[in-house]
Amino acid sequence: MIKRIAKIALLSLLIIACNKQDKIEKEIAKIPVEIAIDRFDQYFAKATPETLPTLKNEYPFLFPSRYPEHIWLNKLKDTIQIEINEEVTKAFPDFNKQEEEIEILFQHLKYYFPEITIPKVITITSDVDYRNKVVLSGDKLLISLDTYLGNEHHFYDGIQVFLKNNFRKEQILPDIVSIYGKQLVERPRSRTFLANMVYAGKELYLKDLLIPQYSDAEKIGYSLDNYAWAVANEEEIWRYFIEKKLLYNTDTNLLTRFIYPGPFSKFYLELDKESPDRVGQYIGWQIVTSYMKNNDVSLRQLLMADAETIFKKSKYKPAR
Repeated sequence: MIKRIAKIALLSLLIIACNKQDKIEKEIAKIPVEIAIDRFDQYFAKATPETLPTLKNEYPFLFPSRYPEHIWLNKLKDTIQIEINEEVTKAFPDFNKQEEEIEILFQHLKYYFPEITIPKVITITSDVDYRNKVVLSGDKLLISLDTYLGNEHHFYDGIQVFLKNNFRKEQILPDIVSIYGKQLVERPRSRTFLANMVYAGKELYLKDLLIPQYSDAEKIGYSLDNYAWAVANEEEIWRYFIEKKLLYNTDTNLLTRFIYPGPFSKFYLELDKESPDRVGQYIGWQIVTSYMKNNDVSLRQLLMADAETIFKKSKYKPAR
């Protein structure tokens, strides 16, 4: 009887939460946001020596003055650049779907952070500069389309698998949120493993709010199998962190093992190669989510709160 009452109570809470979220989404949909995408990648692909000066005048920030004119003229006829142009055109003959999604993303950003300026969104190519797939500079958001051609694309031969797995167009929005997350989430106040987990967890929680239509696997950049592994092994991961007394450890090697991208997480056990990378981010996400469920605090309060406060008040218990 007690279990039945508990189930009914839980179901009621879920219904209330869903109704509240539906109401918020309806409010967000009313926020006026217009995004115009500048396809600079296409403009440059069609440029000629005669039209190049006009393009440089319109987009001076994309033509660093330290490079002489002949560099850009040579680039117009460079065979590698021409192939990049062709492959980007194949993958993104238009940008309509992405434009609509980006517009919805900025409606969410304006709802939670009204002070944010809507940037000018410009698509470019960058010689596959995968370390800067998305760049936010002032009022401009640059998206390098040649880093989103699909993880099997031959441009990415030689790049480590764990990196190119997310060179997919489905990762454009999660990557944009990550860029804004770097600005919105206060950096860790301590060097502990816990502080770094919670910092990553805050960014992932932002994705829950800003791109709710995306799967949790896409938010964290996992395959479905890797996400399923993290969910199934959450209790074991947490037990390992506790038994090894890692939470308040300040060894920076822990970030490489469990926070930063890599081929897998490094428990130094046989299961390592079965595990996805960044399981510390995943646990931080669960801690932050638990904190928000169990405390009546605003999003801004969350972003400013320190890791110790969040952890203690989260009442976090790993899923079994």
